[in-house]
Formats: sequence, C-alpha cells, structure tokens
Amino acid sequence: MVRRWVPPILLLAALIGAWQVAASSGALASALNLDPILVPSPAEVASSLWENRSLLAENTWVTLKEVLLGFLCALAAGLAFAVLLHLSGLLQRATYPLLVASQTIPVLVLAPILVVWFGYGLGPKLAIVALICFFPITVNTFDGLRSVDPEAIKTMRTLYASRLQILRRVEGPSALPFAFSGAKIGATIAVIGAVFGEWVGAEPRIGGLGVLIREDNANLQTARLFAATAILAALGVALFGLLSLAERRIVTWR
Repeated sequence: MVRRWVPPILLLAALIGAWQVAASSGALASALNLDPILVPSPAEVASSLWENRSLLAENTWVTLKEVLLGFLCALAAGLAFAVLLHLSGLLQRATYPLLVASQTIPVLVLAPILVVWFGYGLGPKLAIVALICFFPITVNTFDGLRSVDPEAIKTMRTLYASRLQILRRVEGPSALPFAFSGAKIGATIAVIGAVFGEWVGAEPRIGGLGVLIREDNANLQTARLFAATAILAALGVALFGLLSLAERRIVTWR
C-alpha cells in the first residue's frame, strides 16, 4: 500500500519544488511574459490558503453540498436507467442513441438555460452536476449488465429463476465493478459541473468556490484563486478515494 503512494508523492513534490523555484526566481513569469503578481509560488498559495481559511471553508461547504447532492441524484437516476435499458430492448433502441448524442451538447450551453428555468438557487447547480455525471454512470452500468457470462444466465434459467432473481443474483453483482467505475468518473467531474453552475448561475451572497474563483480572477487575487483550485482538486480526489474504498469493501469477489 505504501509503495503505491511513494512514486506519485515524490513526483508531486518534485513538481511543486520546480514550481517554487521558477516562480520565486521570476523565471516562470518571464517565460509566460506576465507580471510576477500573476504567477504566485506554492508558498504564496499555501499562505493564502491559511490566511483565508474561514472564507475558503464557507465557500467549500457550499460547493461540496452541490457536488454531493447532484452526484447522488445522478447515481440514483443512472443506475435505475441502466437497469431499464437492460430490461427493455425497445427502450434501449429508442433512447440509447439519444443518450449518446446528448453528450455533444456542452454543459456551458445548458447552464444558462437551466438558470432561466430554475433561477439562481440550488436547483440549477444540482441539475448541471447530475447531468454531467449521469452519462458515465449509466453507460458503465449498462455495459456491466450486458457483460454477464451467458452460461451463468442459462444455469439460472435451468433452476427456474425469475427475471428479477437473475438480475439480483447474477447480472447485478457482475455489473457492480462497472457501476463503481462510472461512479468514480462521475465523482471527479462532478466538481467541474458544480463550478460551471456557480460561474453561470450563482449569486455572490450564496457563495461557492466557483463564485470565489470568478471574483478572484476579476480582482487579480491569483494566490487565493490557486488556493481555491487546489481545494477543488482535493475534493475530487477525496470523492474518488472514498468510492474506491467502498468498492474494495463491497466488491470483495473481484
């Protein structure tokens, strides 16, 4: 377990060290042809993270609620829809191509429409997060349900198992690893969806890391902008890690 974490930690430390040297020496700003104030060093980002910890914590809580609630909505809807697609050939033929085609519509195009429909509250953010997570969860779970060994299904039928029993005892367990893969993808991009929603349809009084990043970008508060971005990355990694832990505990036969 420890050996798995050593290489990425060492690589991350090396990258941060190189960034610190390049930023503090002014080489990075010169290479990018920018004012040094626009290129903060990791030390400045860490300092901003500590000095603005209360503000960042308040906005992190707002974004975290949007991510978790939107992801849970997508998880419930995605698993249910994947099962329906698997059970109904007619529904699969009618909706699966449309499901794939829906991914060609950028989220940034849908976000303003959702704001017009649902206002500036929590609704549009949840809808955006759910929409962006729904596709990988549905498609991966559906592929898992279709990947079951046909011989196992034949065996269950010889034992006079009902369709529901086959789904619960054979197809469902076989699809779980695929469902977790889709959920882990959805968890990481859920953070992106929440930020999109906050950029388009959030009021400053409501808050959120996306709102804070937008304001910091306008006010050239680059150190705090990087700090908020680091928190967003940490949220995505934490959600991915929790789902990986749950997968190891639940899918014990894999």
